[in-house]
Amino acid sequence: MKPNNPFAAGCSAMSWETQDGKHLFGRNFDFNRMAGPTRVTFAPAGCAYRTHERGAMRRSAHAVVGMGLHMPGLGPLFYDGGNDAGLMGAQLYYREHAQYAKEAREETEPLQPPALVTHLLSSCASVREAVACLQRDHTLVDWPLLGATPPLHWMFADRTGACAVLEPDADGLHVYENGLGVLANSPSFPWHRTNLLNYAGLRARDHGPVRLSREEIAPCFSGSGLQGLPGDFSSPSRFVRLCFLRALTPRAAGEAEGVTRLMHLFASAAFPLGAAEVGEPGEPIESDEGVVPWDYTIYTAVFCAESGRYYWTSYENPRVQFVELSALKNLTEMAQFDLGRAPDFLCRTQGPCAQRAPALK
Repeated sequence: MKPNNPFAAGCSAMSWETQDGKHLFGRNFDFNRMAGPTRVTFAPAGCAYRTHERGAMRRSAHAVVGMGLHMPGLGPLFYDGGNDAGLMGAQLYYREHAQYAKEAREETEPLQPPALVTHLLSSCASVREAVACLQRDHTLVDWPLLGATPPLHWMFADRTGACAVLEPDADGLHVYENGLGVLANSPSFPWHRTNLLNYAGLRARDHGPVRLSREEIAPCFSGSGLQGLPGDFSSPSRFVRLCFLRALTPRAAGEAEGVTRLMHLFASAAFPLGAAEVGEPGEPIESDEGVVPWDYTIYTAVFCAESGRYYWTSYENPRVQFVELSALKNLTEMAQFDLGRAPDFLCRTQGPCAQRAPALK
């Protein structure tokens, strides 16, 4: 049975590795609202949570940090994040494709789709463990949470460089190895992968002069090698754009440079406010914050598997902020951090000048 789908959102995810072996994972969160109160959230090892509203309370094996909220009676609910073992993951909308069972199959526990990221990051140390846990122990069930069952698919990566996509389709759960390191929304991952063949002629190098009949026309601009790279905000276009730009971007030397470059890659697929009007916005619930008639990139987040740092920017505040798992490891209770979405400009006027211009004569 197809889940109730009151919302239609975007989102893009990507994994990347730096030259010194740092593994990064991030996402754009594209929607027309935030479920309140969404915060950067830390859940310690031993934190209580449920995989579904009818289930027994569990205790997490790993500390987790990411974007999410605290659901009374359910525990932390992460949209994306990483854990102290270096497993990283995110949920993205899989509109018109995601299908779940009505009840759990025999000898498995029900798992409500919005709780999947929380459960796998709380209980698993690698992509291999996460896939095995989901396939062996759980059934994704069409049980509404906050009045709806969102259509989702997922991407996970870890410190080994492994990356996988999980998609719940009409014929069951599919797991795909993701050597491209990119995920967007519908259609399915295999469709997106095959669609890349339509852009096989793209390259970084500019084209040379064009000879037409007796004329030779010399290029007068750069960037012609990527002419035809789709620039709109549809899922197929974002997937193609990120795959090519990720492959062409020089690998960063280390974490700081890697996070910076990954943020730029995500900016190439970010929704500007006003460019994607929502046709069927759905009825907002009481806790929704900042509902507008357009999908836009509310935040961008990047997690480093080795340092445990969770970095983020917001639409209103592009300054990169972060929290660090190692600095939170002694906490025994959940902690949440405001996104700091107010514009934050650094004034240099009162600081020392590196060089004063000579006076005009």
